[in-house]
Amino acid sequence: MPPDPRRLRVILAHLDEEIADNETVATYLRLQREAVLAALGRAERPQQQQRPGHKVKGAGPLPAFTPPPARAGYIVQQKRTTHGPEPAFIHLADCTMFEGTPHPIRADEVRAALTDPTITACTFCRPDTELGIDLA
Repeated sequence: MPPDPRRLRVILAHLDEEIADNETVATYLRLQREAVLAALGRAERPQQQQRPGHKVKGAGPLPAFTPPPARAGYIVQQKRTTHGPEPAFIHLADCTMFEGTPHPIRADEVRAALTDPTITACTFCRPDTELGIDLA
């Protein structure tokens, strides 16, 4: 583990995000498992116990799964000048302050990049806040 608090906070934020993402998947899988168990119980019941035309509670189609809203992507803004490259900025993918050609970047790469003093988070769209990183 790195010895400095800033990098440890970045690692902790990443782990918290991964746990939250996996909890969403686990909840969905538990709901699906319960639906399959209920359908299995109905299917294993003897046919004579099921009355024709009788609707069994919950026997209809399963509601469609609605995934959680997609998180914003991240992009890097790099400018090259005659004097060499300027410091890079990281933006949310939908930031209106972005200039130039977008270079997509993953959330884990953003966390690592923001530990570099030559890379800055956009102060308009705040990708660091989106990721739960405190750069203060």
